[in-house]
Amino acid sequence: MTMTNPNDDMLDDLFAQARAQPPGSPSDDLIARVLADAAGVQPAPSAHVISQPGLWSRIMDTIGGWPALGGLAAATVAGIWVGVAPPTPVSDLTAHLMGDVVTVDLFSATLLLDTEALGDG
Repeated sequence: MTMTNPNDDMLDDLFAQARAQPPGSPSDDLIARVLADAAGVQPAPSAHVISQPGLWSRIMDTIGGWPALGGLAAATVAGIWVGVAPPTPVSDLTAHLMGDVVTVDLFSATLLLDTEALGDG
């Protein structure tokens, strides 16, 4: 004894009716209503003019943004630091390559003011 589900039979009948009708295009009235609804949802055209990015923005894009600019700033500070107060191996290498030892002392004791020139008498 086989049992059939009446809902399945009804569903099979609906599918058979759908297969029997030839596929057609939607009516012109439906198309007009869909297009009217779509036109109502569309945003209004704006009159905003998109300006070109400024010079600083283009430079930042070329460099690579803020992270790259931070790296360049750190390298610049390190380069100035090594240039002003070079470590001993750098000074020795420079002296060896140039042949002469050149020392520039930025904080020399000879630059101190003469105490007699400031006196009152």
